[in-house]
Amino acid sequence: MEKSRVERINELAHKAKTEGLTEEETIERDRLRQEYLAAFRQNLRAQLDNTYIVDDHGNKRPLRPKPRKKH
Repeated sequence: MEKSRVERINELAHKAKTEGLTEEETIERDRLRQEYLAAFRQNLRAQLDNTYIVDDHGNKRPLRPKPRKKH
C-alpha cells in the first residue's frame, strides 16, 4: 500500500478523534481501511507461502495451513 494512503488513513483517524468526520470522509476512511486490510492479508499470505520448516534431518517442507475445527 502506498505511503500516502496510510498517511491519509492516519489523518482521518486523528480528525475522527478530534472533530468528527463528514459522511464522505467516513466512507473514504472505510474504503481505505478495507484496502489496507486486503494488502496486509495479501502480504502475510505471501510471506507464509514462502515459509519452510526444517526438520531434525535438514529436510525442508512448506508450511501447511492448520486444519480448522468443526463446531
